Amino acid sequence: MSARDQLLVVIDPVARRTDGESVRIAKDVLGAGAAVRICLPDGPEDFTKALARRGARRLVVVGDDRALLRAVGSLHRERELAGCGLSVVPVGAARTLALARALGVPVGAVAAARAVLEGAERRLDLLVDDSDGVVLGDLRIPPVAGAGSGSGLFGPAEAPAAAGVSVSGVGAGGGDGHAWLRSCQSFVRTLAARPSRAGAGAQVPARLRVEADGVTLVDLDEPVEDVRVSEVYGGLAQVEVRRAGPGSGPGSGAGALRVRARTVTVSGPDFRYRADAAVGGPVRRRTWTVRPLAWGLTLPR
Repeated sequence: MSARDQLLVVIDPVARRTDGESVRIAKDVLGAGAAVRICLPDGPEDFTKALARRGARRLVVVGDDRALLRAVGSLHRERELAGCGLSVVPVGAARTLALARALGVPVGAVAAARAVLEGAERRLDLLVDDSDGVVLGDLRIPPVAGAGSGSGLFGPAEAPAAAGVSVSGVGAGGGDGHAWLRSCQSFVRTLAARPSRAGAGAQVPARLRVEADGVTLVDLDEPVEDVRVSEVYGGLAQVEVRRAGPGSGPGSGAGALRVRARTVTVSGPDFRYRADAAVGGPVRRRTWTVRPLAWGLTLPR
């Protein structure tokens, strides 16, 4: 029996909990067409150990996008990704399978399992950062969070009116009424002075330096609304930088810069980034590099 007909099927624990029926179907289809060894890791550490014990067997991951990312990341860090073809049977909630779908993997236990048995390996580019992190889909750097312009729960014009509220039924000359009214006014003024929850989460343009293959696209003196790295193929990635207009907020858009590059470096004040489904940072500098044809994924013929 060839190595292609021998499978190590690693079933992510989240998949077992969320959709046991799809897991069972995948096992049945795979078992009918190949010699299958099932591995049921309890967590990320067991998952990584299972990958290391695969031997000559083809690796099949049953799980959602996070399981796929975990497998690719682990194999990359062990420097075994180039020589290990990977197959995936996506199992999980629809929103957790977007990456697998974008890569061309069938979403459906039967179709995906058949693709494992009958498909062909396709070599794909990989985006890798300088801390050994991997990106299979999109990389996004959103605007930084800043303080809002509002004065509080009440707008600037509303707060004084609220502070001077009159309460019906309270006589102007009653001592108890005046005391109660003063307490009410004090409470309202306190609310008006609190930072706005909406304002605290408002977005302001970021100050970042973005370089593509050593060429500066934007520098720290030019605010940006969004940085996106995507469509990694042919040894290059699509880099898009959306600039903010002078003195304007998000959505104004002074224009977008788009280039294709092999390396992207972002630096500046502490920033976070979203790589696929995970959020990284804060960091002050990070470089992402395209590795051409760095990994293989089994897809339908």
